[in-house]
Amino acid sequence: MNILILGSGGREHAFALKIVDSKLMDQLYVAPGNSGTQQIATNISININDFQEVKKTALELDIKMIIVGPEDPLVNGIHDYFASDIETKSIAIIGPKKMAASLEGSKDFAKEFLVRHNIPTAAYATFTKENLSKGFDFLKTLNPPYVLKADGLAAGKGVLIIDNLAEAKKELSEMLIGEKFGKASSKVVIEEFLDGIELSCFVITDGKNYKILPTAKDYKRIGEGDTGLNTGGMGAISPVPFADNNLLSKIETNIIIPTIEGLKKDKIEYQGFIFIGLINVNNEPKVIEYNVRMGDPETEAVFPRIKNDFVEIFQSFKNKTLDQINIKIDERSSATVVLVSGGYPNKYKKGLKISGIEDVVNSTVYHAGSVQKSNEIHTNGGRVLAITSFGSDFKKALEKSYESASKVHFEGMYYRKDLGFDL
Repeated sequence: MNILILGSGGREHAFALKIVDSKLMDQLYVAPGNSGTQQIATNISININDFQEVKKTALELDIKMIIVGPEDPLVNGIHDYFASDIETKSIAIIGPKKMAASLEGSKDFAKEFLVRHNIPTAAYATFTKENLSKGFDFLKTLNPPYVLKADGLAAGKGVLIIDNLAEAKKELSEMLIGEKFGKASSKVVIEEFLDGIELSCFVITDGKNYKILPTAKDYKRIGEGDTGLNTGGMGAISPVPFADNNLLSKIETNIIIPTIEGLKKDKIEYQGFIFIGLINVNNEPKVIEYNVRMGDPETEAVFPRIKNDFVEIFQSFKNKTLDQINIKIDERSSATVVLVSGGYPNKYKKGLKISGIEDVVNSTVYHAGSVQKSNEIHTNGGRVLAITSFGSDFKKALEKSYESASKVHFEGMYYRKDLGFDL
């Protein structure tokens, strides 16, 4: 079958590298893709949030399956659009429908879902500009630090953690009145701060059955020791060393099963990946957030460890037979180091020549913010490349990734050298 992947990051390159090996795949297309996907598939320059354009392309190329990488098209309803159109309803869309995608598209929707189904999470309340003063009152009931979350999608920048009450009030006003994050902060969720260590849990579901994929831990801050601004992710490790059988059992019993059952009870159709952001508080897992797709860079650490044919997994969605597939996991640890442009996540240059990728032999290089011009690879974004290696433990895997990273060069290149410092 002909398959189309939507997206342009390291996650989509990781998808493509898995799917290009599938015995069920004929032609692979990626829209818009990057320099990495260009080497193994056909890139198509289209706007993935213009569903009419995606439909036209899918029909022209006889696409039978569309794998949606990023959250925007899902939250905007791409699955519903294809399912309701007589010409495209037979095309398998890997990713949830719009209502289900609200688990990521609206923090308030997600929190209501969590509370309704008794899934452990932080205490919270939601506010709009009309009840700003009540928001101030709620902040006073909490102990610092204060957690403010824009309700909608804000490109990973809509969460603020603030130590000072006066500053928290000021930021709440700026989010609601000043529209700091645009429409995304027309509602703001204020949460109690949970003190613990974070991890990510990944589940795949056909709407009836589920399978648990390897855990991962990513590092969001630009600076070493988890300092500085938040980014899309500076690296990831899989599996999470502290996630022992006891913790994993609690995650499945208290969080994964109630999530899957809650979706069924609420009659919310869901097929695809569920990314559950967790925090381990005194060995009790609590949900920080849901995402309705795989994470990036976690995909680049998790996918290499899965030995299955992913097209076969995705095909099981049609008849809800995911339970008949045995997910095979590589027992080794993997570690991903992200190479970013100088200045990221603020202003940075594009179009810088990248050298040394061909010298990397013991690791996989995933392309993200990069583009191929003639026979050269150039930077084209903030997070440029992700380098993943295997090892008997995460430290050995990191050693290999750092060794490989040292062979790659572009002007201003930066990466964190302390990943795993908290493990």
